[in-house]
Amino acid sequence: MSDPLADMLTRIRNGQNSKLVTVSCPHSKLKESVVKVLKSEGYISAFDVSEIDSKKVLNIELKFQRNGQGAITEIKKISKPGKRVASSISSLPMNFNGLGIYVLSTSKGVISDKTARELGVGGEVICKVF
Repeated sequence: MSDPLADMLTRIRNGQNSKLVTVSCPHSKLKESVVKVLKSEGYISAFDVSEIDSKKVLNIELKFQRNGQGAITEIKKISKPGKRVASSISSLPMNFNGLGIYVLSTSKGVISDKTARELGVGGEVICKVF
């Protein structure tokens, strides 16, 4: 697997489409940081880290609206292993006029674009979520 973060995003997207309550993926610090941003922005209900056979696993509890539709309409990886995308915060466009978010890896850590605009920092654009 050349891009484990894209695998996690695909698992979340497929879980939402299949109406699964939870999805699991192998743990890494970057994945956990991205999931923390998704939790703080209200796109997932909860997450936890468990250990199965001496390997850490990230369990993500998906969030659904009252009509059964997933809270995440679109989740897409922007920066790929073959083409890294970095952006200053002033040149980063709004995602769906501010209704969606970008997840950025900055010198202040992995944060949403809203927080990055407050702090005035740019960085690598990991993914966009709506």
